[in-house]
Amino acid sequence: MWIFYCPDIETDMELPQEEAGHCIRVLRLKEGDMIRLTDGKGGFHDARITSVTGKRCFVHIEKSEMQPALWNGYVRIAVAPTKLMDRNEWFVEKAVEIGVNEITFIDTDHSERNTINLDRIGRIAVSAMKQSKKATLPAIGGMVRFKDLVSEPFDGDRFIAHCDEGERIHLMDALVPGRNTMVLIGPEGDFSPEEIRMALDAGFRPVSLGDSRLRTETAALASVMMMNLNARLK
Repeated sequence: MWIFYCPDIETDMELPQEEAGHCIRVLRLKEGDMIRLTDGKGGFHDARITSVTGKRCFVHIEKSEMQPALWNGYVRIAVAPTKLMDRNEWFVEKAVEIGVNEITFIDTDHSERNTINLDRIGRIAVSAMKQSKKATLPAIGGMVRFKDLVSEPFDGDRFIAHCDEGERIHLMDALVPGRNTMVLIGPEGDFSPEEIRMALDAGFRPVSLGDSRLRTETAALASVMMMNLNARLK
């Protein structure tokens, strides 16, 4: 059954314009057909198309259910976006498919990009949510300055992955099953020494992702995978 994203479906029985267009013009679904909706807040809704008028599609919900939590705790990744936008989009797509609660883009001293197209990133996240059959859309905000991010309160473990000298343990060994976790991933030029000191002073713990040097988006995705796998452990 096709899944459509309808964030206001509990109060508005009309599919959003983009979803209606895909339903009517691409899939050629019609009145009486059953479709599955997600509100992006954890709910799935089985609905029947009641009316198709021009570009508009109306439905009636026949069954609703909440999707059980797919992992324990809160998984947050904060990453400096790469210069090439398609790499950022690839990362968001794969991170959502794997499973993450929040993606934050950070502006650092060595950042190659300090703006992000949130509309496009949001559409990619929605598509990945539907593709992976999830009912919860991760929170994705605009660019945040590094110093503002490290001073934010976070109820959980906080780590910074960097390549500077100093004692670091592997992220997988630092993770505690079921704990809320946030990992910071820097740009291709890594975090500046000042930023690393700032994060450590704020309580972040330094971690390594292994012996290989990874691209930013690869490091971020590897971190998401490790946090997600750890969050599934009992």
